[in-house]
Amino acid sequence: MSSRATHEDNILAIPTTTTVPSPQEPSLYDPFRGTDVPIIIDNGATTLRWGFATATSPVSQPNIITKYKERKTNRPLLLFGDAVEFEGGAKAQARTPWEGDVLLNVDALENALDYVFINLGIDTQSVEHPIFMTERLASPSHSRALTSELMFEQYTVPSLTYCVDSLMSLYQNNQPAPGQAYMTDGLVVSLNTASTSVIPVLHGKGIMSQAKRIPWSTTQSYDYLQKLIQLKYPNFPSRITSSHVSWIFQNTCEFAPDYTALLRTMKDPAQMRAHERIIQFPFATPVESEKTEEELTRISDRRKEQGRRLQEMAAKQRLEKLQQKEIDLAYLVSLKESRGELRKAEWLARLEAEGFDDEASLEETIKKLDSSVKKGKKKEGEGEDVPMEEPSYPLLEVPDDQLDEDALKEKRRQKLLKAGWEARQKIRREKERERAEKEDQARRELEERERDFDGWTSRLKGEHEAMMDKLKERKRRRAALSDRKSATAQARMKTIASLASETPTTKKRRKGNGEDNFGANDEDWAVYRKINTAASSDEEDDISQLQTIEAKLLEFDPSFTEADTYSSLATQRSALVETYLPRYQDNDIAGQCRIHLNVERWRACEPWFNPSMAGIDTAGLGEVIAGILSGFSEAEKARLVKNVFITGTPAQIPGLSDRLFNTLRPILDPDMEVKIVKASDVGLDAWNGMRAFANADKDNMVRYGVSKAEYDEWGGERIKRWWGGNWNWAV
Repeated sequence: MSSRATHEDNILAIPTTTTVPSPQEPSLYDPFRGTDVPIIIDNGATTLRWGFATATSPVSQPNIITKYKERKTNRPLLLFGDAVEFEGGAKAQARTPWEGDVLLNVDALENALDYVFINLGIDTQSVEHPIFMTERLASPSHSRALTSELMFEQYTVPSLTYCVDSLMSLYQNNQPAPGQAYMTDGLVVSLNTASTSVIPVLHGKGIMSQAKRIPWSTTQSYDYLQKLIQLKYPNFPSRITSSHVSWIFQNTCEFAPDYTALLRTMKDPAQMRAHERIIQFPFATPVESEKTEEELTRISDRRKEQGRRLQEMAAKQRLEKLQQKEIDLAYLVSLKESRGELRKAEWLARLEAEGFDDEASLEETIKKLDSSVKKGKKKEGEGEDVPMEEPSYPLLEVPDDQLDEDALKEKRRQKLLKAGWEARQKIRREKERERAEKEDQARRELEERERDFDGWTSRLKGEHEAMMDKLKERKRRRAALSDRKSATAQARMKTIASLASETPTTKKRRKGNGEDNFGANDEDWAVYRKINTAASSDEEDDISQLQTIEAKLLEFDPSFTEADTYSSLATQRSALVETYLPRYQDNDIAGQCRIHLNVERWRACEPWFNPSMAGIDTAGLGEVIAGILSGFSEAEKARLVKNVFITGTPAQIPGLSDRLFNTLRPILDPDMEVKIVKASDVGLDAWNGMRAFANADKDNMVRYGVSKAEYDEWGGERIKRWWGGNWNWAV
């Protein structure tokens, strides 16, 4: 069954249109006017979420902004969020406040915050609410200073509190019970847009001195998957954009519990085909106009008429040339016959006037014309196949002392003509003998085939197999010679060096201090490459003989098919490669616009645990966690691995929990419990945790936030020490 028929249910279509979301209704600001309700802002590199602390859910928009000039009115527009996606040409100029995992573009951040406060309905000169805002783990002081300056100088906020988003997500899923002093301990694994961080949490506080971050996450995975697809399909007819790659990654990729074991199972083409996903890109089927029977008949008749006219024109041209040659031949024959009527001086002058050097050149021209006329008449069906008679050479029997100088020249010419005639006759006899031998061999082979067909086919198949083995061995030897480090190439190199040397290396010299250093330099190998680079004539003869045997077997043996021929076997690719990279016919437009993903589905996610696979010089997630755990006692380690908490939007990739468990289990004691917990809402839990923390105690924003007065005194890098921020207490 073909791959196309097998995977029809696995084909995923790339979306070509996107539904425009309904505009967000602006929040009514009147209930919040004059209050100190905090504004919660989750400033993610991909998505920006905001809302008042009393809201049940945030407003979310893509964290991108662009300045775009409208084509119709030629007005400059400032677009944010979804508006960038639906305005043609605007996405190419889009910017984000983040450069990788660091917030640097403060202008883009200002435009994004303008949109946030306008969306919240704030119509006052300043923002009179405390701001509770996320930042990345180990955020640089420069980025924090830019954000604080913008908040306090531009918007005049009363206070600004920073927190780490992954710790707020842990707080949302492990809120302290009534009477409990702190939330549950655990190991927080946060997968962000451009990085992945691991934070150990003990006694309700993140241990930032032991926290680690690796420079790999979804952005790098998208780029890696795109490169894998481009390498697999270098001539793909459609353009694969970053949006396509993002959609493919989110819908097809997953973590492998054991990547090495998965590759071993993929060695079976049936297993690879079972795990394959086919991405169908949009395509346009060419419209072909179907011709009626009358039109096809008319076209065929017109082509036949054109062919007949061309044949008539060619025949007419040949006939005209033949008639002209006959006229020229008759004229030259009459010129030759007039020899007896003229004196020698007049005859030579006549020949010179006609363009001939002597009488011999006239004879040669007459012979050539006569032969050409006979061949032309034979081709036209007017002549008969008259056997060529042996020409006469009268001067060969005459002694040299009876001939003058011109006659001696003519005698030497006749000797050469006779030698050429005899050589041609010998070649003709050889060809006739070979033809007779071939006919006799064909007759004997026919008798053998009719007498013992099985024996005849067995003999030919044996010869066919032996010839194929001979060609394979020659090909293997050629490949070995192309490798300058192979033993075969080294031996041949020494032989060439010994033959090329004026003083060949003897056994005594090899035993002594003499040393053959030919080949030590790359210049010596340039000579080696020039020797015997073309295929030998023996190989061409073997291939010709092999083709003859295959032609006989194909004609008479039904069990021998085209798939058994040498050309088919030599060019046949393995079933595994055919499954990995299917081929389509030229007329299959839909098949040419499909991408088959099998190994790439897991390979795009594997760099989280093996970054070297993608060329990243850093430790994988398993090594980072092992390094963090090594800094704690066995009791603390047991408390951490009992709650390995996964958060961040990429955490919803299938198979992450199983892969993380399989990575941690071998490096821990067998009696140590390992529990992998995923956030209830990997995308919104950070914002919800911030809201829950702000509503738990009204003084939290005052206790952990930086006020305007503190900013004026200490500057934008000021940050307070608390369990949810980048500056924590030591355990």
